[in-house]
Amino acid sequence: MKIAILSRNPKLYSTRRLYEAAKQAGHEVDVIDTLQCYMDITSSRPTVRYHGEELPRYDAIIPRIGASVTFYGTAVARQFEMMGTYNINESVAISRSRDKLRSLQLLSRKGVGLPRTGFASKPDNIKDLIKNVGGAPVVIKLLEGTQGIGVVLADTAKAAESVIEAFMGLKANILVQEFIKEAGGADLRCLVVGGKVVAAMKRQGAEGEFRSNLHRGGSAEVVKLSKAERETALNAAKVMGLNFCGVDLLRSANGPMVMEVNSSPGLEGIERATKLDVAGKVIEFIEKKAKANASNSTKG
Repeated sequence: MKIAILSRNPKLYSTRRLYEAAKQAGHEVDVIDTLQCYMDITSSRPTVRYHGEELPRYDAIIPRIGASVTFYGTAVARQFEMMGTYNINESVAISRSRDKLRSLQLLSRKGVGLPRTGFASKPDNIKDLIKNVGGAPVVIKLLEGTQGIGVVLADTAKAAESVIEAFMGLKANILVQEFIKEAGGADLRCLVVGGKVVAAMKRQGAEGEFRSNLHRGGSAEVVKLSKAERETALNAAKVMGLNFCGVDLLRSANGPMVMEVNSSPGLEGIERATKLDVAGKVIEFIEKKAKANASNSTKG
């Protein structure tokens, strides 16, 4: 099978592990820089070109598209889909998950547990916006923020008002969420592949830090999920339409709550914490689905 990994950096841990797992399984693998791709859209035979040459037909692609290149990256992934290539995470699902507001609205519509969240453009009553999510402390997030950047914990209503006014002064779109105090600065990262939670870890923020991101000094350890936590993670992945994703949960007094669904989850932290071959699970899933996709394409 011929597999392409869409990634800007072949040296990244996740890209390298997926490459190694695919090679170990006996597949041909290419790592392709997404931004170096360009497309022939108008012809009756859609193609993707790369460094002056037409790329070969791949059986499957694994998109590792960073948040900063979502628009172009999903366009490239969509072009491969037009060519009949199996994509583990379809372009529309990636776009859906990258839009934080849209993803929360979709999850809410399906009854998936979420922190109480407010969104507004220019509220004439910021006090009511804060009150409506349960009052201070609140978490204020930039819609375009990633990896914990643009996330602020406001301990008091006055501080929250100041932060919201500052962000709005910069014409930034923000979410205001209730602060889940009982989570204790920790969250759960659940790795979902093909409708199954294949690995899970608990991430604990560094002392004095409410964000649990590992690159911010957080620590990780293997964790056993409850039935409700597992079902919440699977439901979130299903609602987003993602076959391969990381679902971040908070443990709250009202049950598990989804914080985010990541369509390009990093593998380094979870593989090291759990000692599991997550990359291998991804390739196994692709093997089954790409063959079925090829069979359906032939029938069509």
